[in-house]
Amino acid sequence: MQITTILAFITAMGGLEAVKWLVRYISCCKTDVRKEEASVDSMEEENRRKKVDWLEERLTQRDEKIDGLYVELRKEQEEKINWIHKCHEVELIQKESEVKKCEIRGCVKRMPPSDY
Repeated sequence: MQITTILAFITAMGGLEAVKWLVRYISCCKTDVRKEEASVDSMEEENRRKKVDWLEERLTQRDEKIDGLYVELRKEQEEKINWIHKCHEVELIQKESEVKKCEIRGCVKRMPPSDY
C-alpha cells in the first residue's frame, strides 16, 4: 500500500479526529477499564450500604415492637399478681371468720371458740 492510500483511508474514516481517538483508545484503554470497574464497585458498595441501612431500620422497628410487647406483658403480669393478692386476702379473711365463728346458734352473747 502506498502512503497516499493509507492517508486517504484515514481521511475517509474521520481524519485527524479518528487518529486522535485511536491513539487515545490505545493509550487509555486500561485506565478506562479501571474507571468502569471502580464505578461498578462504588455502585455495588452503595447498594450494600442501602441494604444494611434498611436492615438496621427493620431491626430497630422490631426491637421497638418487642419492647412494646414486653411492656404489655409486664402490665398483665402485674395485674394478675394484684388479683392473686386480692384472692389471698379474701381467703385469709374467710379463714379468720371461720376461726371466730360462734358455735352456739341464736346466742346473743357470741362466744368464739378461740381467744379472739
